Order: sequence, then structure tokens, then C-alpha cells
Amino acid sequence: MEIKREPLGTPGASPSDFRSRQLLARDMLNGDLEGEALERYVEQSVMTTTLEKAVAWSRGNSLYPLTFGLACCAIEMMSIVGARMDIARFGWEAFRASPRQADLLILSGRVSVKMAPVVRRIYDQMLDPKWAISMGACCSSMGVFNNYALVPSDKFMPIDVHVPSCPPRPEALAHGILRLRDKVHGHEPDGWRKRYDAVGTEEILPETDSDTAAINVFGGGDTAGA
Repeated sequence: MEIKREPLGTPGASPSDFRSRQLLARDMLNGDLEGEALERYVEQSVMTTTLEKAVAWSRGNSLYPLTFGLACCAIEMMSIVGARMDIARFGWEAFRASPRQADLLILSGRVSVKMAPVVRRIYDQMLDPKWAISMGACCSSMGVFNNYALVPSDKFMPIDVHVPSCPPRPEALAHGILRLRDKVHGHEPDGWRKRYDAVGTEEILPETDSDTAAINVFGGGDTAGA
């Protein structure tokens, strides 16, 4: 990977400067640059990285969301591909119609107990590696519909990013996808527990018998209900 570092605010390079850079690149490829000239060229124009970081960079900048909506949050999700938000700037505008061509599932709306196995089956059919975003309060904590018919999304599948509000604006969803991109790149920011020294204050629910009626649709890794 070759880049050119130049200070901000400098005027555009003249054709002669561009030609000189071409000649330097040619000499470097031919092995004619040596000593101080080669060190200066490498310092200014060459950046090294690892294969894992390059793959993570490409994955984070080419997410393929699934064309899938649940409720009113889906309207907000649809608007992020419009001209106002234009998520094509980040490479996420290609919503796929098949789970086998998608690697991002946005749960946009409330999830009922009947719908949860269907959502889990769709998630299992997606490509690996894959990610999921819980969009809205209904999907994350059942929101205003806090009754026996709904189930939080992280009770039956892994969720990478939660986007709060009811419904969240398109800007909030775009921010959530940006946070997911940081996570894919390996630069995930600290969570609030670490920022506020609250690590260790999690409330762990006791384990329940799988035969009893619980809020979980089915156990982790079990898709028999799908």
C-alpha cells in the first residue's frame, strides 16, 4: 500500500512534482534508490500493516445489511440510504435481499415470541463473520410494549450494538453503525462501565431450568424452535 503524506493547506502539486514522484517510484521498484534517498522515500510514501488489519478495514467499510424490517423503526432504517443521510459514503448502502449475501442484521422494531425463532433462523443463515444491531427500545428492552408477548433481542441471539430511543432517528442508526465499524476495525471505544469505573457491578440472573417457562425463547445455540 503506497500513500503520499503532505501537510494540510499546501497548494496543489505542479505537473513537474507529479512527474518527479513517478520517477522516484520507478527507481524504487527497479532497485535504483539506495541509502538516504531510499529511507526518505519509504518514510514519506510507504505504510506497512498486517493482513488481519487490512481485512478488518475492508470488512468495516463494506458492510452488507439485510433487507429486513420488523416495525416502525424500519421506516427510519430505510431513510438512511436516502440523499439526506447517504450512507453510501461509508460503503453500507447495498442492502441484500438474501441472508446468505448479508453480514449485518438490523433488528428494526419489536420482536414477538412468535417472531423470535424466525429472526434467529435468518441470523443463522447469514455469512460469517456477521454482526447484529438492536435498533430501538422495543427490540432492546421491549420499550412501551413491556408485556408477555415480546422478547428482548439479546435473549435469543448475540447483539453487537444497541441503538436506543423510540424510534431512533436515522442519525442515531448511522452512529450505531459507525460504532460497529470501530468494533470491526478493532478500535472499539470503552463502554460506560469502564469509563465510570463500574466494572463488576453487573447483575447476573440466576440460571433457570430449561423446561420451565422463561423469557428466553430457547437456549443459547439451540435453534430447534426455528
